[in-house]
Amino acid sequence: MMHFDSLPGWLRWQEGLHPLAIDLGLERVAAVYDALNPQRLKPLTITVAGTNGKGSCVAYLEAFYKAQGYRVGAYTSPHILRYNERIKINGEPVSDELICAAFTRIEAVRAGHSLSYFEFGTLAALDIFWRSDLDIQLLEVGLGGRLDAVNIVDPDAAIVTSIGIDHVYWLGDTREAIGREKAGIFRPATPAIVSDLEPPASVIATAQAQQARLYCLNQQFHYSQQQQGWTWSAEGRQLDGLPEPALKGEHQYRNASAAILATQLLSERLPVGADAIRSGLANVRLAGRFQQLPADMTVILDVGHNPEAVKTLVAYLKQYYPGRIIHAVFAMMKDKDIASVLDIMHPVVHDWYFAPLANHRAITETAMREIFLQSPVSKVSFGFSGFKDAFDAAKSQAHPDDVLLVFGSFFLVSDCLHEFEKSELTT
Repeated sequence: MMHFDSLPGWLRWQEGLHPLAIDLGLERVAAVYDALNPQRLKPLTITVAGTNGKGSCVAYLEAFYKAQGYRVGAYTSPHILRYNERIKINGEPVSDELICAAFTRIEAVRAGHSLSYFEFGTLAALDIFWRSDLDIQLLEVGLGGRLDAVNIVDPDAAIVTSIGIDHVYWLGDTREAIGREKAGIFRPATPAIVSDLEPPASVIATAQAQQARLYCLNQQFHYSQQQQGWTWSAEGRQLDGLPEPALKGEHQYRNASAAILATQLLSERLPVGADAIRSGLANVRLAGRFQQLPADMTVILDVGHNPEAVKTLVAYLKQYYPGRIIHAVFAMMKDKDIASVLDIMHPVVHDWYFAPLANHRAITETAMREIFLQSPVSKVSFGFSGFKDAFDAAKSQAHPDDVLLVFGSFFLVSDCLHEFEKSELTT
C-alpha cells in the first residue's frame, strides 16, 4: 500500500496513477466508496451541475447555511491557489493532515482499482464529510453529471445551472446531448432544480423519466428585480426586499434563485430563514469570478473559458466599466472554443497579451497565433515568458483609469494570484 507523509507527495503520485486525466464512469470509484463507507453514511446532500454557475451556486448555498449556523461541507473543483480549497468545512479549507488521512484510508481499500486524480479527491471529500458531523454537504460536479464521480452519492436535491457547449469530447457537441449528461444527477421523488432560461428538452425528459420533482426557472420559481432589491418566489413562498447578490452580473440572480429554492425545499429537514438568505446574499464570496484585486488600478480576474461564460463577462464589463479601455491578459486550454471566445470579447477588449501556461493541456503560442490570425483581433502581443511578463507588458500600456483583465483559464488566474500574493504585483 502506498503511503506519503505530505499532501504534495500524495498528489504527485495520484497524477501518474491513472492513464487518463478524465475517465468518466462510476464503477471503479463506486466500488472503492462502498469499501470505504459500506453503509453509505452521508449528511444531507445537494449536488450541483452545469456548464457555468456551479461554483456560484455552491457559494450561495454555503453562505445561506453558514449564516443559519449549520456545519457545511463544500466540495468544488478545480482549485485556484491550493488543493485544500476543493474541500471546505464552514468556508475554510481543510488541513493537509485531514486530506492525507483520507487518502490513506482510500488507498487501504482501493484493492487495485485505478483512480484518477479527480476521483481520489472526490472520495477524500466524501470520506472527510461523513466523518465530520456536518449538517449538509454541497457537491459540485466536475464534468458532466451522469458519469461524474460525485454522482455516486444520491443527492437530496439536485441543481442544474446553465447549459452551454463545453467539454464536447466527453459530453457531446449539442446542448441536448450535454443537457442529458448533466441531468444525470436527478433522482426519483427528489427536487430537480433547473435555472437555465431555455433548458434543452433532454433535461426535462430526463427529469420526467426519473420521476424527479422538477422546478424550472420562470415556471415553478421566479425572481424579479425592483428599484430597491429583488423578490424571489416559489409555490406560495415569497421573499421580498432581498439585497443585490455580492457576486455581480445578471446571471447571479438566476444562480441565487436556484440556491434559495433548494434551501426552501429542504426546509423541513434543515430550516433556513429569510435573515440567513439576506446575510448570505450580501456576504457570499467566490475567487476567480469577476474578482477585483486591491491595487492601484482596476485589475479583474475571471475564469470564464467558454462562449457562455464570456458572454456574461462582456455583459458585466459593459454594465460596471462602461467606456473604460480594457487590456486583456489571456490564456486558454487547447480543447476550448477559443475562436468564439475571441469573437465575443473583441468588441470590449482594446488589446490582448497572450500569457503561455506551463500546462500540457494549454494551447501553445504557435497555435494561438493561428487562431488570432483568423479572428477580428488586430492588437495582440506574443513572446512573453509567462503570466508576469505578459501582465507587466499590459500594465505598461495602461493608464490609471484603464482596466487590466486577466481571464480565460483557472491556471492563468492561479498564476496571477500567486504572483500577487508573493510580490504585490499590482501595487
